[in-house]
Amino acid sequence: MKICVGLSGGVDSSVAALLLKQQGYDVFAMFMQNWHDTEGTLHGDCEWEEDKFVAEMVARKIGIPFYFIDLSKEYRQRVVDYLFDEYAHGRTPNPDVLCNREIKFDAFLQAAQHLGADCVATGHYCRKETLPDGSCRILEGSDPNKDQSYFLCQLNQEQLSKAMFPIGNLLKPEVRRLAKEADLPSADKKDSQGICFVGKVDLPVFLQQKLKSVEGDVVEVFDAYYADSAKHARDRELLAKGIELTDSELLELSTPLDYSDIRFETETYRSGKKHVKKTRDKVNPWAKRIGRHEGAQFYTIGQRKGLGIGGHASPVFVLATDIERNIIYVGEGETPPGLLRGCLRIAPDEIHWIRPSEAMQIGENRRYRVRIRYRQPLQDATLLMRENGLFIRFDEPQRSITPGQFAVWYAPDGEMLGSGVI
Repeated sequence: MKICVGLSGGVDSSVAALLLKQQGYDVFAMFMQNWHDTEGTLHGDCEWEEDKFVAEMVARKIGIPFYFIDLSKEYRQRVVDYLFDEYAHGRTPNPDVLCNREIKFDAFLQAAQHLGADCVATGHYCRKETLPDGSCRILEGSDPNKDQSYFLCQLNQEQLSKAMFPIGNLLKPEVRRLAKEADLPSADKKDSQGICFVGKVDLPVFLQQKLKSVEGDVVEVFDAYYADSAKHARDRELLAKGIELTDSELLELSTPLDYSDIRFETETYRSGKKHVKKTRDKVNPWAKRIGRHEGAQFYTIGQRKGLGIGGHASPVFVLATDIERNIIYVGEGETPPGLLRGCLRIAPDEIHWIRPSEAMQIGENRRYRVRIRYRQPLQDATLLMRENGLFIRFDEPQRSITPGQFAVWYAPDGEMLGSGVI
């Protein structure tokens, strides 16, 4: 069997290539460049060239052929344009998930097949099993601190049938040890961070390549708002009912607070010795305008850093963004009421089952473990399939459920069964 390893220059893909070579496979490496622009990035212009250089040295050390491919056009069209569009509509995308679905196991796979590859191998920390009927299961990696199955949650059976994950049953320290024993140039290389193939970015600067910066209000929401909110009271009532909810009640519960009922009235007053006439907001028991921002589309629910807001005893977090009115709503404290939600919805056309045979039928309920972001500990939840979508009702309210992110569900044995865009 001929296998193409996606060699990134990092230690994980390097050890993946090493193990496959040791196991007797016909292995070659291919390094892909997916990004050229440096605007908004927080690393040097030549980082990809350094990665390519290390990857080429690794291939030479292992004794396998090395190829280079530029997939930047496909990456921009299928990942980066998606990222810009999602932020423009007030959602927070996960480009790494799309990169795996659209690039590594699609465009890159096709390029590898043109070079004669039967499969593509990567350095992901996850495991794959092939069942007697030929279908593939994907399971959490053996290292609980490095499990990367979440990023593969949108792969389908055809893609999985051509995928290999050689280090999925290893712990990270073992991978480092194997790399050092083999004297691989990447043995001590730090793990990459930031957006897949783009790197760490100053997000507002990066997004301003396409999205305009427009000043707007930052509004702090007080606890009094929740005490008076009919929507908040109704949500608590529905949460108390558990999963015994009608379809309309599920839809109601999964709809977040939007704070659109908060309005400010102004009044005039005279200031200083010259009694200059000025305007200010009347006192509002629900909220207060406390600052300005550069564009609501540059912020995400649960964000703490980059707000530029001081004078608070506890941290301040983004509760919601209103793209049309260009307003950011924030709350003080580690768990403001507006950050906690007990239910989310995935639209019917966004539900993805990795093994279609496991798909739920309308009216069916199942118990699974769910995560709504990478590295989040798995949460107990009930999935309820209804005509208007798949609802995930958590046992405990979750912090910062974010539109645009992927919810991923797992069976008790660690199999990742499906995913969907929140």
